[in-house]
Amino acid sequence: MREVAVAGSGFSRFAGVEPVRIWNGEAELVLAMRPDLTQHHGHAHGAIVGMMADNACAWAAASVAGDVVTGSYTISFLAPARGSRLRARGQVIRKGRRQVVVRADVWAESDDAEPVLAAIAQATIVPVG
Repeated sequence: MREVAVAGSGFSRFAGVEPVRIWNGEAELVLAMRPDLTQHHGHAHGAIVGMMADNACAWAAASVAGDVVTGSYTISFLAPARGSRLRARGQVIRKGRRQVVVRADVWAESDDAEPVLAAIAQATIVPVG
């Protein structure tokens, strides 16, 4: 699954997304923050936080449904994503034949501070395989 998730996605590879675990309806991934991934206040750009949520949802769904694409997702930003890395965790809520509903949490982490929940998302993932 790692090879499909990262090698198959040029953008995820470019950003530096690293899967920690993709298994049985769950996915966890980490991204080391870089200055070119931030917005004008120095936090992770919303598009990067969204990418992490989207990938966590899609990769969790793929672990139970095979080849998938994102049909839609909704994200709520809860706090600035400050830190040295982002961690996203996705979990399948319900798997159907035509769609998989998944939830993701995106955390901003640093070695010297408690993780901060930066965003939550819900996605509808569509099996295409």
